Amino acid sequence: MSTKTIVQPAALRTLTDDLIAQEAALREGGGEAGQARQKKLGRLTARQRIARLLDDADGFFEVNLWAAWGMYDAWGQVPAAGVVTGIGDIHGRPCMIIANDATVKAGAFFPQTCKKVLRAQRVAHRCNLPLIYLVDSSGVFLPMQDEIFPDEDDFGRIFRNNAVLSAAGVPQYAAIMGNCVAGGAYLPVLCDKVLMTEGSALYLAGPSLVKAAIGQEVDEESLGGAAMHAQVSGTVDFREPDDEACLDRLRSLIALLPDSFKAGRLSRPPEAASEINIERDSHDVYDMISPDGRHAYDAHDLLDCIIDRASFNEYKAEHGRSLLTGYATIGGHAVGVIANQHEPVKSPTEGVQLGGVIYADSADKAARFVMDCSQNGVPLVFFQDVVGFMVGKRAEQSGIIRSGAKLVSAVSNANVPKLTVIVGGSFGAGNYALCGKAFDPHLVLAWPGARYAVMGGTQAAGTLLSLRERQAKRAGDGQLSDEDRARLREEIERDYARQTDIRYGAARGWVDAIIAPHTTRQVLVRALGWVKRPPPPGGFRAGVLQV
Repeated sequence: MSTKTIVQPAALRTLTDDLIAQEAALREGGGEAGQARQKKLGRLTARQRIARLLDDADGFFEVNLWAAWGMYDAWGQVPAAGVVTGIGDIHGRPCMIIANDATVKAGAFFPQTCKKVLRAQRVAHRCNLPLIYLVDSSGVFLPMQDEIFPDEDDFGRIFRNNAVLSAAGVPQYAAIMGNCVAGGAYLPVLCDKVLMTEGSALYLAGPSLVKAAIGQEVDEESLGGAAMHAQVSGTVDFREPDDEACLDRLRSLIALLPDSFKAGRLSRPPEAASEINIERDSHDVYDMISPDGRHAYDAHDLLDCIIDRASFNEYKAEHGRSLLTGYATIGGHAVGVIANQHEPVKSPTEGVQLGGVIYADSADKAARFVMDCSQNGVPLVFFQDVVGFMVGKRAEQSGIIRSGAKLVSAVSNANVPKLTVIVGGSFGAGNYALCGKAFDPHLVLAWPGARYAVMGGTQAAGTLLSLRERQAKRAGDGQLSDEDRARLREEIERDYARQTDIRYGAARGWVDAIIAPHTTRQVLVRALGWVKRPPPPGGFRAGVLQV
């Protein structure tokens, strides 16, 4: 799969179909060769393990599938950053699963692998989801160790999170089902329960490194095999003969968790999504919204495809109309909704206001609405299709900066669950004000035609072209020729289009999942069930013991 593909304006359904096909290729991991290697070792692949572990493999909600896409071409493809993460039910209990994919670079950790695991841990902590680690990794990808090892969002943070999650009372299970070496060996030992299969290896340094370091010759089994850790070191709680037995044991252990960890009625997929009818067919969104953002649509029509029928109570419907705000239910879950109105609206003071633009009055309204939802414990769902805040003399005199800051502050401090759906554009400070990734939404979801950037491509091309011309003048090269201007503009727009492609953002973890638009309601019903779970209860506390 080429990583140079640029999203061009096309039917949203076509984009969605293409993306589904590309995701199927990503799920192949290291391909036939990698899968054959696992089979030769008598091991299942990461996805086979997850399928066996879950009550329903089709109900697995994968997180950050696009991680690392096109980022490490110098080292070959690294599909899904070599680790599978997502949420699925085990004995009716939604769990976050983190499974190293040994078919991809032997499950080695790249920079984005670390960030993907950290994101999964964060989501699990905030939603109080038990964590299951299926460990099969050769450790840090050494050629890039300087980008993986030392920083606060790098490899070591994973182990720090293990300890913090344990103290919070979030259950953690680790199954060593292959290699678990060097610093990575700390992860399973910091979990509540440790399982290990025959033929797996757990040690800080392998036989060759031990010999180089201290001159000792030792075989792998006596150094860090399952029998040694079960019988001698006591590190392993359960020794299992193979993957199948290990996964069965994991299921039986998770079944012992209290009923408080079970999914509630409204968080079960996907039936809950259809329990209460919606106003319009969910597939209508494909005819409503264009990926290039050039076709206006009424945000009420968009919501009719997602929220429960007749549940919408619009807040300040006649004021600040470039942002639509209101209370609704989605699959029975009460929510506060904020969505960009994407058709022009009339203001009694401003005249016509452009669709997808945030004006001072709409920012003020939305800030008040966010504070009200936070005050009353109502989760917030943001539907982004935003060009940005209004600019110009009139906007500045209206206090657009002050109003925007008010909205940013309200979103930052809202202490309720927040979910963000990027329907189309997510540009500039509009991304911030409507709860972009930097503002801690529990999950960020995006449609295939979504676009992420500090500003639109046309504006960016004009700005960057002016900058290039000033640089040429300072360098003494004089005015650019019309031919050079055209070439530079084309180059800038091409590069900008590549960077605004939602897959580019998903590769870097800016969104948690790219979803098919017609599944938005189903995904939100499930997500609301997760984010509304009670917080972790806090872990076991004891005095100082001699051990």
